[in-house]
Amino acid sequence: MTHLAITEMLNGSAAEWMEHVPDEQYTATPIPVVGSGAAAPSQGQKLFGDIAPKFAQLTDEVLFGDVWARPGLSRRDRSLATVSALTAMYRPEQLKGHLALARQNGLSEAEVIEAITHLAFYAGWPNAVTAIGVAREVFAADRR
Repeated sequence: MTHLAITEMLNGSAAEWMEHVPDEQYTATPIPVVGSGAAAPSQGQKLFGDIAPKFAQLTDEVLFGDVWARPGLSRRDRSLATVSALTAMYRPEQLKGHLALARQNGLSEAEVIEAITHLAFYAGWPNAVTAIGVAREVFAADRR
């Protein structure tokens, strides 16, 4: 099996073949997400488990169990990229949780605010204003 990236049309193609992934990787037992177990429901289960159990499973096992665990970027760098994307796409509800995660992953308040300030010129001033407001709420909750 091979991963496929779907992108904007470039040189007459909207798809790019990525790395080869052996079939064994897809049939292997998934690595449990840290902190998820019978005793405590995972974040995905808390958020979606009641209405979308498969979506919760994919969130836990694929997004956080695989994508976030890949060795190419640190969790800190993944958090910076995620906060940037959520700011640019104007996703304040998802931004709340990811700002808290970014702080746990080592980003300082000053780094987060600097990134959002930088993004204002690329993603739009209103998106940055909203993101700063969300950051204010998250940082205040951290201090309590």
